[in-house]
Amino acid sequence: MQPQVANTGHPRRWAILGVLVISLLVVVLDNTVLNVALRTLADPVHGLGASQGELEWSINSYTLVFAGLLFTAGILGDRYGRKRMLTIGLAVFGLASLVSAYAQTADQLIWARALMGLGGAAIMPVTLSIISNVFDPRERARAIAIWSGSVGLAIAIGPILGGALLESFWWGSVFLINVPVVVAGLIAVTIMVPESRDPRPGKIDIIGVLLSVVGLVALSYGIIDGGEHGFGRPVVWAGIVGGLAVLAAFIAYERRIEFPSLDVRLFKVPRFAAPVALIGLVFFAAMGVFFFSAFYLQLVRGFSPLETGLMMLPFAVAQMAFAPRSAAMVKRYGAKAVSAVGLALTAIGMGGFAFLDVDTPIVVALALFFVQGVGMANIMPPAMESIMSSLPREKAGVGSAVSNTVRQVAGALGVAVLGSVLAGVYRGQVDGTAQALPGPAREAVEESISGAYGVADRLGPAGGAVIDAANEAFVTAMHWTAALGAVVAALGVLMVVRWMPGKWEPEPQADAPATAPELAARS
Repeated sequence: MQPQVANTGHPRRWAILGVLVISLLVVVLDNTVLNVALRTLADPVHGLGASQGELEWSINSYTLVFAGLLFTAGILGDRYGRKRMLTIGLAVFGLASLVSAYAQTADQLIWARALMGLGGAAIMPVTLSIISNVFDPRERARAIAIWSGSVGLAIAIGPILGGALLESFWWGSVFLINVPVVVAGLIAVTIMVPESRDPRPGKIDIIGVLLSVVGLVALSYGIIDGGEHGFGRPVVWAGIVGGLAVLAAFIAYERRIEFPSLDVRLFKVPRFAAPVALIGLVFFAAMGVFFFSAFYLQLVRGFSPLETGLMMLPFAVAQMAFAPRSAAMVKRYGAKAVSAVGLALTAIGMGGFAFLDVDTPIVVALALFFVQGVGMANIMPPAMESIMSSLPREKAGVGSAVSNTVRQVAGALGVAVLGSVLAGVYRGQVDGTAQALPGPAREAVEESISGAYGVADRLGPAGGAVIDAANEAFVTAMHWTAALGAVVAALGVLMVVRWMPGKWEPEPQADAPATAPELAARS
């Protein structure tokens, strides 16, 4: 009989997990609420009259700042204290939420969202690194599964609460829901969460951070601008090619310095690299699908913001029900099998949107959301646990920053790329109807389905033909976009089968600090 190894976790670890979930909720709530509010923000009377590109930037300004500063936030948290970084992040996020709520123009909202990204960058990596530090490795998988499942709770609360607010108050109220969550989080963090830091921190990689931010912003700007105005202009390719060049320089620089913000040698470790790539593929496809689904439900199908939020419940229920059970599934069948099945279900859920029409029974869309939720619930927990377990506790911020950066960057690029595909196909399909309209009206109809609905309202009875044409064009564009997202997710299945590690048992004690080559040798 083997002697029982003592649990190395914090005595209040499960209560601390609850506090961290509250902190995570504020970040996820914001993005789910914004998806419901997109139609209102596009309305020139009740919203800000935002264009399709401005709507995308209202999402991407947050995610790009978030992703660009995650490395720095992870390093600062490891160096100066994770609790301190979490407190600062919550405070900045709450302040930026107030600024967003009272923005007067789309540009002001975009900049306020960027400030929210700064706060989110400080929050997200430290929640996961604190989990790795307060939980014994034998309980860590279950804790990360609960952490991942809490995303489903936010997905359920955000659209429903946001929709209810939009029906009763002005659009800025959707950002004010972050404030009480932030206040509750600050109080709970101060009381419950212990301070932790890396006893041997490295130097802060300022040049690397700047290169990553510049590269990501330039690349996404080129893709978004190309989707809105066409890819035939030099400025579009200057952004795309320039962004890729800066990101290549970032990788080259990170390989040469002693204390990189991203140790690129980690990507030689299968247990680290495969789940990171998996997360990127999933969120590239998923964020693009969520972006167009809000327009499909609210405009094509005519549901209110609150009803649209309720339509997301099947996805949220699937997340909450299946994510906490994923750790047991991984223990029984292995991370490779669970992740492959999860990706296949995700691809089916996304691909199903390619078969929805203007009058398809809405229960079909609900079933697709549920299937997609089940799939993603069995992807994220094993992927995150594999990443975090490949690093020692002292470097938990590195693993958390890398995984969350890839997730956010992939999500931003998914919205940009799939949004560009959606806009391009829509423009081509609606062009015949738009040509019969006068100049400004034609441009509005060709720009987006929201613009078409605005034109139709001013045309009176004649606007019915414009709405019908716009709906048909949007549904056709949605089919192409959904099919592309499903193909990306399906490619992930092949990657998992080839590179994702199978069954493995966590160490009963925390690993000693290790270099990337040592981690590769372990794998």
